[in-house]
Amino acid sequence: MGLKVRRQRTRMALRHERRLLQKSEINLGREGTSQAANFPELRQEIVALKKLEQEQKEVALRIAQIEESVGKIEADRQANAHEQQETTKKLETEKKPILHQRNDARSASEVCERELAAVDKRIEHVDAADRDLLKELTDLQGQEPPPPDREARSAALSARRARLPAEKAELMRARLGSEEASRSAREKLTAAETELAGIEKKIEEMRREFEARDHALNEQMRAQQDAIREARLHHQTVEERKNPAYLNIGRHLATQGIAPPNSPDLLVQVQRHREAMNRHQQHSAELALLSSQIDKQELRKFYFTVFSVLVLIPIIVFLVLQSPVQREWLPQETDAILAINVDRFERDDLPKKWRKDQPDVWANVWSGLLGGATAIPVMNIAKDAGRVTRAVATDNPSRPREFILIEAHSNVTPLIRAVAQNKNFDRRIFNGLTVWQRPDLAIARIGPATLAAGAAPEVDELIQVRLGMDPDLKISGQLFDRFQALDRESALRLISRNPADLPRVFHPIFSAELLDSAQMLGLALTLQNPLRARVLVKTRTAELATQLARQIHDEPQRWLRLQGSDQLLYTQSPEISRQDNNLEIRFNVPETSIRLLLQRIARTDAPAAGMVQPSPTP
Repeated sequence: MGLKVRRQRTRMALRHERRLLQKSEINLGREGTSQAANFPELRQEIVALKKLEQEQKEVALRIAQIEESVGKIEADRQANAHEQQETTKKLETEKKPILHQRNDARSASEVCERELAAVDKRIEHVDAADRDLLKELTDLQGQEPPPPDREARSAALSARRARLPAEKAELMRARLGSEEASRSAREKLTAAETELAGIEKKIEEMRREFEARDHALNEQMRAQQDAIREARLHHQTVEERKNPAYLNIGRHLATQGIAPPNSPDLLVQVQRHREAMNRHQQHSAELALLSSQIDKQELRKFYFTVFSVLVLIPIIVFLVLQSPVQREWLPQETDAILAINVDRFERDDLPKKWRKDQPDVWANVWSGLLGGATAIPVMNIAKDAGRVTRAVATDNPSRPREFILIEAHSNVTPLIRAVAQNKNFDRRIFNGLTVWQRPDLAIARIGPATLAAGAAPEVDELIQVRLGMDPDLKISGQLFDRFQALDRESALRLISRNPADLPRVFHPIFSAELLDSAQMLGLALTLQNPLRARVLVKTRTAELATQLARQIHDEPQRWLRLQGSDQLLYTQSPEISRQDNNLEIRFNVPETSIRLLLQRIARTDAPAAGMVQPSPTP
């Protein structure tokens, strides 16, 4: 493998030196063209260079002509823009007084319209008053018996009606005057608007004319720019076509040892690169000789090994990625799991308040929740651990087995080192893993930051599960799936596949009716205000789930209460959702109820009379 790498590096260095040598020979040939005229064998290169230089001169002349055209077009564009600006300014000056006249005519027309409307309104008022007086006079004449002052009132009404025609005639004359003034104002407005429209049309035509001229100049400019770009590209191409002639001239001059008088260092560069090329070629030949002496069978074995490793690496990576993150390695016989999120207990409101108000009671509850995890020496659970998981297997009714897993915040090597220095612990090897044991406690490290603790048989079983020697809770198993469905960030998670057996492990929590109706039951608590609970219930059939959901909705005080107590688990109606035979119940919990619930899980409360006493756990 090292020989192959060295040969590849030599090839890369050889290619690099070949490129540098070619560049230096071209530079030498470019500067030494005058000396090349002394050599008849280079006559063809000299003739080719003269032809290419003549072609470059023609291209350069064309570039100069195009640039001159570009300058003229740019001058025309500036002149066009200046002329447009001047013409626009002149037309705007002509438009300004016409615009003022139009605005004045519009104002006068609006005033005349308002005056005419006012006169029409006054005429309507006179007509309405005449109708009202006539109706009032008719009503007065028709009254039976007639009122005593009918004659006087009739005379007054008639006198008022007699004055209305003269007033209306005066208003009609005023209306004729207003109508004439309004017509005259409208005519002036129409004339002003016509004149203004003419000047605006003229401005628009001028603008279109200049824009068309500017567009044509832009197209010409674009065409000239494309032409000059092509000409410069052609000039560069011709310059590159001169390189083969320069290369032949440079190689001949370097072979003859002739350097240009103005650049003698170019010959030195060519000679230095030629020496480097010779060294790399010699080294490459030596490596090729070594490679030819290698046993082909050994080489095939080596390639097969490399190929096998490359095939196995993706498979190993795939298996590692499929490995579950933060997996709880628990025996398959596990019936109930209690997971304590230590970080949440340290941050949430209720534990802080309880720790401050009743330190002794809280110390007992905290110790009861952690169980055997508190017996580990030199480890402060509140600071060093992130999660404590306790699992119980009740397959042996006379002796339930408890398994304890502790997930630390960091590597547990310092803690194991401290336990090893403790003279009370004896060291033994079980299936390749070290177990530290004393009469009442055994500790084993089953992960970088995971400890197994408890009685020695249970710790040995956890080791066998972790090593794959005993079956564990399957990832697709119902208990593990429902346990993972509970929020991992909750302060406390509890799940049981035999809810009716929960009182054997903890003091009774839920009502006996709910435990008997459930085939599997899970609980998640959030101890941050507001205090919340999430209950997962699995029944045997979908019909039973529908019936149970309806009963909990109708009588929550019967189902959601602490067994043997009058305290309810909810503060308001719970939210219930159903999917097939699974129920999810969410509700807020009173503080007194959640304190008693935690005490019962920790088994630190005083059992009520008639309450089922749980069997002691190890």
